[in-house]
Amino acid sequence: MSAIKGARERARDEVTAAIKEEARRQLAREGAAKLSLRAVARELGMVSSALYRYFPSRDDLLTALIIDAYDALGAAAEDALAAARGGSPDQRWTAVCRAVREWALAHPHEYALIYGTPVPGYTAPSDTTGPAARVGLALISVLRDAHEAGELRPTDASAAPAPVQEDARRLGVELGVDLPAPALAGLTATWAQLFGLVNFEVFGQFNHVVEARDEFFDQAAAGLARQVGLLPGE
Repeated sequence: MSAIKGARERARDEVTAAIKEEARRQLAREGAAKLSLRAVARELGMVSSALYRYFPSRDDLLTALIIDAYDALGAAAEDALAAARGGSPDQRWTAVCRAVREWALAHPHEYALIYGTPVPGYTAPSDTTGPAARVGLALISVLRDAHEAGELRPTDASAAPAPVQEDARRLGVELGVDLPAPALAGLTATWAQLFGLVNFEVFGQFNHVVEARDEFFDQAAAGLARQVGLLPGE
């Protein structure tokens, strides 16, 4: 019986993977707003009722794709951070930033699903929160290590308004992160700026404006590192 159960689970996993792969092709062709379970089933030679046993609704399929995208992006950031072990804090920070950009450029349609225009009528469930936090946690780990080593320098974020610092303290408690509130407030701002830079490149806002994309991004990432108190060579 266990062998039969194992075979059924493998078969289900294979069909699930095929459904998601076809859905990603639809994302590339039509965009997330036009994702259709019936169209996916048709392309796979399945009847719609069979596909519904795997994903009861379009939103369930969208959620699975979103979680996959966040996890893939997070894994890329974490792998880059691990590969940069032993480097200075600003080097480790830049490695994570580069990984985010590289993944986004290699997977623009999946990136658009998580950082592009919201899908009309779709509300992401709490299941997406953990995967979505992985890049931020990778950046936080760089700051935490620098702080523990006495290498995190004061920044302009120390002058942030009290409500902003209170938000940062709340975030630190929720994440279980022992960092000064100004550092977390600065990190939140630079996290948003990082994805703003990537969005501009992925969605074509730099066309005919920035040609030296690699050099421009590295300079910007280094600037973000300085904003959170990570100085070159520290």
